[in-house]
Amino acid sequence: MSTGGDLFLYGTLRHRPLLEVVLGRAPRRQPARLPGYRAHWAEGQPFPLLVEAPGATAEGLLLTGLSEQEMARLDYYEGGFGFVLREVTVQAEDGVQHRARAWFAREGAWRAGAPFDLDDWARRWGEMSVAAAAEYMEGFGTVPRAVATRRLPQMRQRAWSRVLARAGAVPPVIRNGPGAGEVALLARRRPYTNYFTLEEHELRFPLFDGSMSAPVTRATFVSGDAVTVLPYDPRRDRVLVVEQFRHGPFVRGDRWPWTLEPVAGRIDPGETPEAAARREMAEEAGLEVGHLYRVGRYYPSPGACSEYLHSFVAEADLPDGAAGTFGVDHEAEDIRGHLLGFATAMELLATGEADTGPLILSLLWLAARREAIRAGA
Repeated sequence: MSTGGDLFLYGTLRHRPLLEVVLGRAPRRQPARLPGYRAHWAEGQPFPLLVEAPGATAEGLLLTGLSEQEMARLDYYEGGFGFVLREVTVQAEDGVQHRARAWFAREGAWRAGAPFDLDDWARRWGEMSVAAAAEYMEGFGTVPRAVATRRLPQMRQRAWSRVLARAGAVPPVIRNGPGAGEVALLARRRPYTNYFTLEEHELRFPLFDGSMSAPVTRATFVSGDAVTVLPYDPRRDRVLVVEQFRHGPFVRGDRWPWTLEPVAGRIDPGETPEAAARREMAEEAGLEVGHLYRVGRYYPSPGACSEYLHSFVAEADLPDGAAGTFGVDHEAEDIRGHLLGFATAMELLATGEADTGPLILSLLWLAARREAIRAGA
């Protein structure tokens, strides 16, 4: 365990909400500077690293009098990003030089990008990082740091879905129930975490007669937001659907657990649904698409799953040979494409072979607007 003492912060932990989640309290802090260094973004990452820069100064905060337990919490979090503590001498706001420690990236862990800007980070990544840190720090003392670090990308995806949920909330018109703030959360447990996680809540919620429910226990399968994209070629009047093995039908006992679907994938942290749709089309079907038509945004199974889907139909060029085998190797994806004429695709609805919600919804949406899209093309 790390010993306590004084700590110089130059990066994301200067953001007070994040620091309080990681440390477990609001600490006493003062501005400080580290001569001879500058904070730079780690390329492709939502955090910075210190880079030697003669004549420059890294601005930051000095925390003093930290306990061993507090340093252990901070090191559990920062160590997961590939950082180690080193001793430095900083100039504090009180005019006194302090011996403290600061986190430095391990040799070869990250490449330095542009100079770091905390306000820019807070606008782009602050809300997501605070939410992801809250889940990450739940493992302190019970989950080895290496395990928590391996799960961090999925924690960020789940955190980003919460950001999207708040930003994209649709004001109620027909619904007249209370808001989420009226639900009384009595206890929360996380009995399972890996690529996905399971949250179990004990709660009470307002009833429509104005009273509160009795305490109830509810469990929800938690995942990040995802996109689905059905490519449509209006000139050739054909679509491309993909086929792949799905564990859900297998667990249910389906004799054919390979399903037909639109192209689909998780929305990465910081990514818009539209950007995710175009990226997934390239990864899963090898296609660059044109105009994206929004089919809908929806919960496919709100009674048991937090997943939220953003479905699109995309104009695409689908010549003979456009279907192939695709997928991302590190995700163990094995995806086969099928080119189907529109009439053949609609027959799948009648036969029941189209039995995934996004494919059914996207085909019905396309059937209602197909003539207008073809006329526009």
